[in-house]
Amino acid sequence: MKFNRIEDLDIDGKRVLTRVDLNVPTENGAVTDTTRIDKIVPTIRAIQEAGGKPILLAHFDRPKGQRVEAMSLRQIVPALEAALGQKVIFAEEAIGGPAKRAVAGMEAGDIVLLENTRFYEGEEKNDPTFAASLAALAEVYVNDAFSASHRAHASTEGLARLLPSAAGKLMEAELKALNVALGEPQRPVVAVVGGAKVSTKIELLSNLIDKVDHLVIGGGMANTFLLAQGIGIGKSLAEPAMTETASQILADLTEAGCTIHLPVDIVVAKEFKAGAEAQTVPVDSCPADAMILDAGPATVQAITDVFATCRTLIWNGPLGAFEIPPFDAATNAAAQEAARLTADGNLVSVAGGGDTVAALNKAGVADQFTFISTAGGAFLEWMEGKDLPGVAALTDARR
Repeated sequence: MKFNRIEDLDIDGKRVLTRVDLNVPTENGAVTDTTRIDKIVPTIRAIQEAGGKPILLAHFDRPKGQRVEAMSLRQIVPALEAALGQKVIFAEEAIGGPAKRAVAGMEAGDIVLLENTRFYEGEEKNDPTFAASLAALAEVYVNDAFSASHRAHASTEGLARLLPSAAGKLMEAELKALNVALGEPQRPVVAVVGGAKVSTKIELLSNLIDKVDHLVIGGGMANTFLLAQGIGIGKSLAEPAMTETASQILADLTEAGCTIHLPVDIVVAKEFKAGAEAQTVPVDSCPADAMILDAGPATVQAITDVFATCRTLIWNGPLGAFEIPPFDAATNAAAQEAARLTADGNLVSVAGGGDTVAALNKAGVADQFTFISTAGGAFLEWMEGKDLPGVAALTDARR
């Protein structure tokens, strides 16, 4: 995968449209989690150090082409300034007079943030006129929003075809990590796929069939696979209508030479709440009035034994109902062992997806994996083997 980096472009003295992800959680107009803001700082600094003038483009929430004041990026400015340690000039519009004036007044070292790109219908439609209006504000384009690059929008795809383009530092790190994980991985490769429903992971599982050596299936979706094998799951979450699909996936994986790992013991309870009375039983012994809420210790041991034999780990989805103790035990234990193997240099570990990031944070190991993607939907679509328009545009620009 070839793409320009910031260092490959001449940006000294030039204005640089920089697509970033500022779609951060807020409460009463204040940012409550600055993770995504913190991650874009290296790109902004790299542009400044190369003599460029960063003009930040981002979306916030889903205004659907209308101006919604509660979704203005103005509320993000204080957190952005705190992360950068400098003033950020805010433009009331993304195009037109306010944007042009803010950009025209930039001096060396200045940073401009344009208003929410999704206030304009042309953004999500990837309208050429809207893209051209954005492009007219600068001489160079940098995409640092892998998390938004699975959408063919004007600010992610259109601009890359109008201006000299490069990947930002975060985008570069994402693409390199993903290539290490599935593009050119060290083998054997193990994938952990969890979550609630098989139906949301069919494309992902299908794409992994001939790419991984071991597949660990966990979370609520494991219940559907157990059901497909004729194992009773009591009142557990499952998708009975998906059992035939689950059986076919298992058959395809086996035919491809991939070893499948399902729970061998389970943690069950009659109610799903913190501190609920729980017991560990063999996988085929779930009481009729109970729910499977986590994998048991024997399953965790089997999973970590697999980790020890592998060189690359891809993780998407928890092994149990990690949000509520004691049903976070399997996810925590497996994640901590993966982190230890990574720290010892024996494993390359790449993880992503909303629940996955939350689970690894809860386990206290997110900063110990080789790479944690905060890209959400884009990470999942990449795991599904789909082309990401924003990435494709960057690689096309490199040719």
